[in-house]
Amino acid sequence: MKSTVRWWIILVLLIIVAFLGVIVPTGTGEQDLSKIDPGDTAWMLTATGLVLLMTPGLAFFYGGMVHPKNIISTMMQSYIAMGIVSVLWVVVGFSIAFGESIGSGGFGLFGNPLTYFMFRGVGAGTHPDLAPTFPLAVFAMFQLKFAIITPALITGSFAGRVRFRAYMLFISLFVIFVYAPLAHWTWHPNGFLRNWGVLDFAGGTVVHMSAGFAALTGALFLGRRKELKEFKPANIPYILLSAGMLWFGWFGFSRFGPGCQRGSRFCTGKYKYCIGSRNANLDFLRCCKREKTIGCGLCHRIGCWIGCHYAGCRFCKCGVKHFYWRDSSNCKQLCHYAQNQIHTR
Repeated sequence: MKSTVRWWIILVLLIIVAFLGVIVPTGTGEQDLSKIDPGDTAWMLTATGLVLLMTPGLAFFYGGMVHPKNIISTMMQSYIAMGIVSVLWVVVGFSIAFGESIGSGGFGLFGNPLTYFMFRGVGAGTHPDLAPTFPLAVFAMFQLKFAIITPALITGSFAGRVRFRAYMLFISLFVIFVYAPLAHWTWHPNGFLRNWGVLDFAGGTVVHMSAGFAALTGALFLGRRKELKEFKPANIPYILLSAGMLWFGWFGFSRFGPGCQRGSRFCTGKYKYCIGSRNANLDFLRCCKREKTIGCGLCHRIGCWIGCHYAGCRFCKCGVKHFYWRDSSNCKQLCHYAQNQIHTR
């Protein structure tokens, strides 16, 4: 009986959201399209598709590493995030993250939920601060893909620990009360972290730190999994496939973000690809004589190289990049050691 009541509540909420989507005016009106740059718009649309591809990549990544009986549920957690977060982003998420800042004197705490409620005012026109040369709707969709992949990153720590319904509730609360305000603090022109000088070009703070701390907190709170015995990854080819998908989508995540200079996109992307390929090849040569499960270690290192580049890929010089490409694997090993010490596996 209680389960039936819960599903009826969810159904009523979905009906209310659909009804609001019909009656709330779009609010776009006459829009100035003269400032739209076709090249920037095309790049942003491409980047949006690339970042969206990373979420299925994460599904394969986590699905390949867990116990065989948890493959489907773990992969579904990434896919369900695409649906739930999309609805929340249209209703209030984008408004909280990039709406009119609530907070004076450059100390913006979060956006007004009514600014872009149900995407009111989000259309083909530009925005002087958020999307100066491409439609605001494209910017909103691009940022939606960041909001989708962030709770999907947390699913690895929840595998075998939570029920699916509890996970759905968690990601809903996480997006509204954690991700969206943090995005406002860091990326909105009036966000207080941004005004304090915090630099986050492609999600090192908003995406990876929020997901990482949430995953660690969840693992500590929930405790060890019921399967205390060590088990091998369920599917190594899934993990290798996911590494390729994440690497491919990474070019949209880190180089095609708003504010990229057009002339540097291909050059910087090619440079990073060469550096990453060189490190991957060297790591593969060092590990090829071990067991086949070393493929997991290789993919973990690729993930570290990708992740360490997000926050400062636009702000660091090429010489500096050599160091954090090299040291990212060392950080991964330290985190793995700390994980075993606090018994979160």
